[in-house]
Amino acid sequence: MKNWNFRLKTGVFILGIFLILGFILPLFHSGNPTEWGTYPKNLKPSSAHFFGTTNLGQDTFWLLAKSIQNSFIIGIMVAFFATVIGALLGLLAGFKGGFLDRLITLLTDSFIVIPSLPILILLGSLMKGRASLFYIALVLIIFNWPWPARQLRSMALSLSEREFINTAVFSGASTMKIIMKEIFPYVAGWSVANFVNTILVAIGSESGLAVIGMSSNEKATLGTMIYWANQHQAMLAGRWWWIGSPVIAIVLIFIALFLTMTGYQQYSALRRGK
Repeated sequence: MKNWNFRLKTGVFILGIFLILGFILPLFHSGNPTEWGTYPKNLKPSSAHFFGTTNLGQDTFWLLAKSIQNSFIIGIMVAFFATVIGALLGLLAGFKGGFLDRLITLLTDSFIVIPSLPILILLGSLMKGRASLFYIALVLIIFNWPWPARQLRSMALSLSEREFINTAVFSGASTMKIIMKEIFPYVAGWSVANFVNTILVAIGSESGLAVIGMSSNEKATLGTMIYWANQHQAMLAGRWWWIGSPVIAIVLIFIALFLTMTGYQQYSALRRGK
């Protein structure tokens, strides 16, 4: 950790704060932050309510904590499955070649050219704002796995010509064993950076949908928090703590994820150079 660069340290530090806010602090709150009418409406920030209360009678601070938690759950879920699926298919295509490579490449290119936003908006319209976070995450996974698959296929094509791969093949090692033990360690750094970047993409996509009312409006996310604040004219009424806190949180999370991704890439490149 002492060899981490400034970007990586800063990004991880900011992310750590948000992870504590989203996953640790809610353990000390017994109530349901999304329930309406729990507190008096439109209270200003105070020692009892750090960010005041909303027009719906919710404590804004605890609502923000729950929203951060759900947004991160979506982001991490999408990033994990999209990266794993993309990595396995991309490495398999690049290593095996032939018909399997052409088939996976066709699937990859087909999903890349299909715009995900209209599909997500259609899903939100059909569900009338009640689409579960699971369905939204599933659609985001479907449209995010092709990017790592395409990149890792190119890397696997290059690595498959190396002498140590030929040695592993002639020794009788299985395809999955070669992919996991011989090829994947060379692309692990890139996969980690892609994982972090996909978290950013997933949170951004869900937040964008939620702001226009096409996400799961019944679940607390950073996007739905902005949506309900807009619905109740929080900006015009001067209740900046309601709409401002999720906007600032999204900006800081994006900055943290970007710094972590670019910082890790620099760190990984430096390690490879040694």
